Amino acid sequence: MSATTTSPVVRALKQKRLAFGLGVTVLVVLFALLGPLLAPHGQNEVVGAPFTKDGLLGTDYLGQDVWSRLLYGGKAVLLIAVLGTLFGMVFGVLIGVVAAYSGGWWDEVIMRLNDVLLAFPQILLALVVLTAVDQPRAWMIVVLVGVSHAPRVARLARGVALGIVSRDFVYAAEALGEKRSRVIVAEVLPNMNAPLLAEAGLRLTYSIGLVAGLGFLGFSTDPNAANWGQMINENRLALSTQPWAVLAPVLIIGLFTIGTNLMADGIAQFSQRGGGDS
Repeated sequence: MSATTTSPVVRALKQKRLAFGLGVTVLVVLFALLGPLLAPHGQNEVVGAPFTKDGLLGTDYLGQDVWSRLLYGGKAVLLIAVLGTLFGMVFGVLIGVVAAYSGGWWDEVIMRLNDVLLAFPQILLALVVLTAVDQPRAWMIVVLVGVSHAPRVARLARGVALGIVSRDFVYAAEALGEKRSRVIVAEVLPNMNAPLLAEAGLRLTYSIGLVAGLGFLGFSTDPNAANWGQMINENRLALSTQPWAVLAPVLIIGLFTIGTNLMADGIAQFSQRGGGDS
């Protein structure tokens, strides 16, 4: 099969950076999703004395099996991170494309309000809201993660869209009487795929760090359930005596961020080389 007829997906996966990052990410996702089925003990089951080296990774501060809690602790974290990323991407792209396509004072007003949101650190925005509720719900964290990403996604989307809305095929669609919403969906967005996919990988990296950080600070959706971020906080005082209770969740979060970063870099490089062209 010649290079001109090879699928863009196949050509993209031939890049070692992208393929390796995708492989690592998929492995961590499968670990989180299938982990509860493979755990030798319940996530809250006490199997020995606190901070012993019994079992594969020893026990935690309550005597629970670290390996079992590691297998249980990723599903909610990854699910919230993925949903928060999707929400932030959709919301941010909508803001950025509407601003670029509208132009004029609409563009100016939308982006200046966007700049105000950019001034707030992501973790600070989440903490201000979560400290006002007794127990955070999963949907609250998803929305907060998404809202914290949206201004950054909007700025990128606007920059990419500005180079598209002035092209001939957009003018042609407008001349044919197409509605603005249809022009955006059918003409503008399909030409933004590569940079948006790269940005989505980067946002997912930040999402997992933000969700795990909130868990570390005690803002998990279920304080009694295993959570990678919460595990780090619970066991940090015994880092010198039982390091795996802290290092295990740190390493798995680190692997996931490395995988998503490599994917984002690979997609960006593929786009710059024109790999998505037919």
